[in-house]
Amino acid sequence: MQPIPCHIVSGFLGSGKTTLIRHLIRHKPHDERWAVLVNEFGEAGIDQAMLPESDDLVVRTLPGGCLCCQLAVTLKATLVQLIRRHRPERLLIEPSGLGHPAGLVEVLQDEDLAPVIDLRPMIAMLDPRKLDDARYTGHQTFRDQLAMADAVVISKPDLATAAQIDKAEQWVATRWPPLQWVEKVCQGELSIGRLLASSSRVREAHARASDHPLPSDGGNDQVTLELDMAVTPGEGEVAVQQRSALGYRTLSLRWHPRQCFVLGQLLARLEELPGEYRIKAVIHAGEGWRIVNNADDSLHCDTTAWRRDSRLEIIWPEHSTLDTEELVVKCQACRVEND
Repeated sequence: MQPIPCHIVSGFLGSGKTTLIRHLIRHKPHDERWAVLVNEFGEAGIDQAMLPESDDLVVRTLPGGCLCCQLAVTLKATLVQLIRRHRPERLLIEPSGLGHPAGLVEVLQDEDLAPVIDLRPMIAMLDPRKLDDARYTGHQTFRDQLAMADAVVISKPDLATAAQIDKAEQWVATRWPPLQWVEKVCQGELSIGRLLASSSRVREAHARASDHPLPSDGGNDQVTLELDMAVTPGEGEVAVQQRSALGYRTLSLRWHPRQCFVLGQLLARLEELPGEYRIKAVIHAGEGWRIVNNADDSLHCDTTAWRRDSRLEIIWPEHSTLDTEELVVKCQACRVEND
């Protein structure tokens, strides 16, 4: 078993990380088995519903914290499980948009995992429109994600002005040491060749993984399952979780899979929220199951194969006030009453 190529795709909230990974999955080599590990700051774990699973692709989420700090121990155990059970030939990791990647790199390069994982150049996503907003450019995590990157994807250039794109290109050009590459990418359409042709991030060659047995996962084979499969609420009920960290707050809601919603009414309630709020949802609606995402300051819907439960997650800066109890009541009012 050769060390597994591992690609970190970082970027601040709404920069397009999941869209990029979805595109890469659609173009992955047919003879490669991939594993994708997604970390979400909120509790709902919605990104897993946006990424399909198949015989040659396994997706796991670690919600409710940051891989770089709160979930570091769980991350290591989860990686051990993924490698032992699925033997992937390539690993993609999407840390939380509020996560500092330094701690993640430390975990991947510790004495146990370094011989097993071949860390490749770190990719950071940059929405050029954010460079006009001091709330982003002054945020230490935003700056650190770009400072640690080996390559940068300037995302959503079709939504930015020429001046914003030029500013982004000039900003990344000042990086030292210089970035390996910079690309402007619409709809996450990065060439798969960027991954396949990348070399190790570190210069020292790793020893063969067969000479370094994987560390023990502590005998807890259910760590990922327990995090992702929270207790499902009863029909008509809603499970509510809230947390605050890193200057942001989250509200996560979860409903029984048979609970159906009037999608138009729910979208109208969510559109009342400020544009800076990050909204993601997977909803059982009358039209079928839908993914809702507002990454570009407007709500978009798409179909999904997800059927596990309905989930809604909202992330907003602490300086903004949200009456969460009132919002939960409004969402509950959008339900279809089952007979």
